[in-house]
Amino acid sequence: MKLYFLRHGIAFERSTWEQDDTRRPLTEEGIEKMKHIAGVLAESQLEIELILTSPLVRAKQTAEIVAEKLNVQLLEDARLAPGFDLKKLGSILLDHPNVETLMVVGHEPDFSNTISALIGGGQIVCKKGGLALVEFSKESLKGELLALVPPRLLLHGGRNGS
Repeated sequence: MKLYFLRHGIAFERSTWEQDDTRRPLTEEGIEKMKHIAGVLAESQLEIELILTSPLVRAKQTAEIVAEKLNVQLLEDARLAPGFDLKKLGSILLDHPNVETLMVVGHEPDFSNTISALIGGGQIVCKKGGLALVEFSKESLKGELLALVPPRLLLHGGRNGS
């Protein structure tokens, strides 16, 4: 199985956001950058079968932009909210037994910790708008990190890159 981890785009700073953190959205810059990243992902023809997103607004906005550009079904999954871990990933996979290429959209430090657990250790950092790809066995939840792409590379990739 191939699993893409996409961290949400640039959101309003937590320190300046006065409302509930679950409602903290992407900034205009975050939206524009994510649209560009989605275009690069579409050009890459990743063959993603399904996108699952955290219910938090910033992750949902990110996932909606990508799902629309890739023309892929998008579902919200509360298990991708902060607190996501390897056990919750296993539960998610049980709910989608026929999916072989999945993208999840969520948060740090959960993604880095989960990726590290999947690959048997190591320090991973998923930047905002960054993408990681892990190939693994659903049965053992053990695998290999195939890619860790920072957003700056995605922003400069593709035909529309600068």
